[in-house]
Amino acid sequence: MDPLLMMKKFVPAAGFTSDKVLGYKLLLEPICHQRFRNALFQIAELHHRRRTHGVGGGVLLIGPSGAGKSTILEAYEAEYPRAFEGQRTHLPVLVAKVPSSPTVRSLAGAILEAMGDHKSHSGTAPEKTTRLVAFIKRCGVEMLLLDEFQHLFYPPTVAAFRDVTDWLKNLLESTRLGIVGCGLPAAELVIRSNEQLSRRFSPSVPVDPFSLEDEADFIEYRGLLKAIASCLPMESEIPLYEANLARRIHAASFGLVDYTIKLLEGAVSAANLAGLSTLSLDVLAAGFRERIWKDVPDILNPFHPESPLRPLTQPGEVFYQHTRKDPVGSPVAMKLGLRSTKGGASNA
Repeated sequence: MDPLLMMKKFVPAAGFTSDKVLGYKLLLEPICHQRFRNALFQIAELHHRRRTHGVGGGVLLIGPSGAGKSTILEAYEAEYPRAFEGQRTHLPVLVAKVPSSPTVRSLAGAILEAMGDHKSHSGTAPEKTTRLVAFIKRCGVEMLLLDEFQHLFYPPTVAAFRDVTDWLKNLLESTRLGIVGCGLPAAELVIRSNEQLSRRFSPSVPVDPFSLEDEADFIEYRGLLKAIASCLPMESEIPLYEANLARRIHAASFGLVDYTIKLLEGAVSAANLAGLSTLSLDVLAAGFRERIWKDVPDILNPFHPESPLRPLTQPGEVFYQHTRKDPVGSPVAMKLGLRSTKGGASNA
């Protein structure tokens, strides 16, 4: 049975306005805000140096979950699609995810799998490495974009951390790839903890949440809301980019693009199921509760009339983890004497 028919059959008693927005998903082309543009420029500059001068190097994209880092990698990869050329696949830009608790063997396997190698899980670490280097040269890989780069700080042992970071340095040297590491703030510790990698990576590129404290940044966020509003299937009673409502949306999303989209998807679905055709504060409050923080106290819901409209970053609140910059539970962190504290403070 079509899932849409199942939804219609079991829709809540209140009913719905339109079956076109049941299970609503906001489909957007990437919005070229300043952070997006800057990150793509930095990746392209590294790519240009590699292609022009044949030298490798690294760039880090650092930011909290939901800031749009993975979207940046996908957008860059889309500009350089793989092409099938007779006896080989030309693959100028490759995106791969660093596995959790990585080892040399599992990381090499993850990159091979992203390339399309059907034997990516077979072989020892040296065998996989030999095959990977051969494929990189044969397929003309110029740029390797590694998502979830902070996972490299969470190997099973400190010895495994040293092995995998040394392996990455050797891969960079032997292939002269441009490598982009993309991840949470702990990703920067991966580079800083290996002197030889640190020398090969440029300063990190921040992909931060939009800020209320910076007037130009808030104006850009309001512009982003205006662009998103034009793609929604229903209008808002108050324009989303109106300053006061934009502040509420910012508090509800911590200024992160992914959470902004989740909020608005939830609001559209809530309005539809309530039989409404516009977005109101009550509908936005329901969207926040359903898609972002299920157990939010009413007074802390940013769309409550008496909400203090402060960042929801205190312990136990929805964005608390987004303010942490230190690794939690990493044997490498414990070995180096890094302690977990809010805001990223650490002792060595």
